[in-house]
Amino acid sequence: MAYFTYILKCSDETLYTWITTDLERRIKQHNWEINGWAKYTLARKPVELFYFENFENRSDATKRELEIKKMKRKHKLELIKK
Repeated sequence: MAYFTYILKCSDETLYTWITTDLERRIKQHNWEINGWAKYTLARKPVELFYFENFENRSDATKRELEIKKMKRKHKLELIKK
């Protein structure tokens, strides 16, 4: 099973980072198109996928998620541009 660490751009220009096994489903959940929403994005929808990385296991995806969450916004935006 593949895992993805992803960054969303919310309607208020904030960035949201998390992990999933299904990017398409998760984006729909964040936008309240299907059940399974995230509280943070509820008031910030619509969201759009800005960036993602693919991993073979949950552990690596989670480690990368934490690295990204520790980054300053400027560095996240630089990562997105690559």
